[in-house]
Amino acid sequence: MDGTAQFPRFALASLAEAAADSPAVYVHGARQCGKTTLVQQFGRQRGYTYLTFDDAAVLAAARADPAGFAADLPPRAILDEVQRVPGLMPSLKLAIDRQREPGRLVLTGSADVLAAGQIAESLAGRVAAVRLHPLAQCELAGQPSAFLDRLLGEGFTMATTQRLGAQLLPLVVAGGYPAALRRTTEGRRAAWYRDYHQSLIDRDVRELARIQGLSALPRLLAACAAQTAGLFNASDLAAPFALSRPTISDYLVLLQRVFLIHLLPPWHHHALSRLVKTPKLHIGDSGLACALLGLDSASIAKDRQRLGPLLETFVVQELRRMASWRAQPLELLHFRDKEGAEVDCVLAAGEHAVAGVEVKAGATVTAADFAGLRKLQAAAGDAFRGGAVVYDGEVTLPFGPQLWAVPLARLWEAAEATAGEAHGR
Repeated sequence: MDGTAQFPRFALASLAEAAADSPAVYVHGARQCGKTTLVQQFGRQRGYTYLTFDDAAVLAAARADPAGFAADLPPRAILDEVQRVPGLMPSLKLAIDRQREPGRLVLTGSADVLAAGQIAESLAGRVAAVRLHPLAQCELAGQPSAFLDRLLGEGFTMATTQRLGAQLLPLVVAGGYPAALRRTTEGRRAAWYRDYHQSLIDRDVRELARIQGLSALPRLLAACAAQTAGLFNASDLAAPFALSRPTISDYLVLLQRVFLIHLLPPWHHHALSRLVKTPKLHIGDSGLACALLGLDSASIAKDRQRLGPLLETFVVQELRRMASWRAQPLELLHFRDKEGAEVDCVLAAGEHAVAGVEVKAGATVTAADFAGLRKLQAAAGDAFRGGAVVYDGEVTLPFGPQLWAVPLARLWEAAEATAGEAHGR
């Protein structure tokens, strides 16, 4: 158990929906983000047999006789950490085809095995993917967030919300991993994150790569943390290491596949010709980034310049987590032009619905903070649904049609309450 059972996981509905019409469902996400608890909760309610490849005996049996293992599976089975047995996939395909019914298998993985061509090809047309992230703030609060619905259509109400203030830095430093959040001090949480990323590299990354010589990976990940929320530059990341750029690029792909980092692609539009086409780099969790950089709330408070990129990563990851359980898929991107106008996160639902979020660490907002959002609004035209500068303030305020200054706390505000109602106004 990973301690997430006390919190609602809003991906549970997505898992149930996928299992209702797909023979296999693949729940993937970083190790220790809560996948096992989620699938066990799902399976207990529906009579599934649970098997984990973290069990040495189960792993040995699957590797020794993949065909026999798959053929002997119960009618409904959960296979946890399936990335450890990639050779099992063709046999799982045969087992599914022999008994092709919705919800036959639930698979979990701590590496994005669907990105591997052989495995994706083996289960093509048979598997639905459900992404699980570390805990979002609205899950910790026990209530679904209305932020994306408001941003993409409903709009925001002008209201007063309690400013996070001194609570903000601890939230950024804590991150969202359940096992880290069970620890009561920042120092103990940082120790968990350091052990976590090292064990992940020693185990999952080495299994994926099947190569030695990965000693540079922990330092490379720390270098990524130092550049979180910045434009991705493989050459800059390679500079401190005696490794070629292609090798560094291969290592970065490995870090992406185990969800330690991700790249935010650039948004582009035919109406704009002078766009920066470089992706942005983000660490997968702000708590991990802070631990890698040796930062806690006190040190960030003394050097507020460190807060901006970390807060941007925190907000982007919150948006990714909330977007992951929406019925309508949302793509997360960023926008920047060569004149310096930018939007930290662009949310796109196909070509016909675009919204933007700019992140500001301060407690005040001015019209100048909307420069990037206004350019995005003009380029997107009728597809533009809304733009928000999220800031550490108290009041939600309009700054023009479809443009709002929104307090950070409204990122996880419940759908059924307005900000004023939530705080007794």
